[in-house]
Amino acid sequence: MEYTRVRTVEAPTRADVDAAAERIRPHLRATPLIAGLKLESLQPTGSFKVRGALNALLRSREPVVTASAGNHGLGVAWAAQRLGVQATVVVAETASPAKLEALRRFPVELVVHGTDYDEAEAYALALTGRYVSPYNDTDVIAGAGTVGLELAAAETIVVPIGGGGLAGGIGLATDARIVGVVPEAFPAMRAALDAGRIVEIEGTATVADGLHGNIEPGSVTFELVRDRLEDVVTVSEDELEDAMRFLVLEHGVVVEGAGAAAVAALRAGKVERRGATVAILTGRNVTAETLARVLSD
Repeated sequence: MEYTRVRTVEAPTRADVDAAAERIRPHLRATPLIAGLKLESLQPTGSFKVRGALNALLRSREPVVTASAGNHGLGVAWAAQRLGVQATVVVAETASPAKLEALRRFPVELVVHGTDYDEAEAYALALTGRYVSPYNDTDVIAGAGTVGLELAAAETIVVPIGGGGLAGGIGLATDARIVGVVPEAFPAMRAALDAGRIVEIEGTATVADGLHGNIEPGSVTFELVRDRLEDVVTVSEDELEDAMRFLVLEHGVVVEGAGAAAVAALRAGKVERRGATVAILTGRNVTAETLARVLSD
């Protein structure tokens, strides 16, 4: 997979996160923190991604283009509808059916292109219009970082990582110890940290489809994660599914695979609890078939 160009994106600051919080506050409520679980799954689109998407579209209401594994696209679609902004969302042929069904409810131009997220992203980057990355975007990272402002009492924060926008944004918003979690099946950020630079890897399918995909070359999130997180650990498919079952059966909370990654790492003993520990449940958009299979195992 080749990108048509390497973009230069300015790294956000703590001031950008604070400004994002003021900007999105009239539109989104703070999500609950229950038993050490930050329920971003209760956002109106079912994912934290709406924070960054809304902040980006509020900053500039010109027509936008994005690529998404699903949740960021839903955030852009929700924000575009609310603000009356024209939006094009590119998803891969392998995108979650649950997320595709939800996207079709919004008045956006939905483009299905490529066999995986990487191909969808490269295609979207070549389109005309302001590109709003799911992670490599100043406003998106700042918006995502507002999660951290709602966790002032947390001493350890465990966060799933795909492109690194959420983890990087939270790193700007808090001095808490932060540990990231990636799936063993597609550990893009872990591979980048090991190599000392962003590298392209060949992963495999994962129940954490929201964390599946390579990182855009030159993404500003790499430095944010490298400099502000204590570690990035990996979790297996069995550990992800165990966490999904645990959250449903013990807490009555439905999450997708990516949304369960932080809990998976804690339950597997891959992250040490130090002080008040918070696991971020990033999203709930899972198909009924996948959820039924996980619960029946």
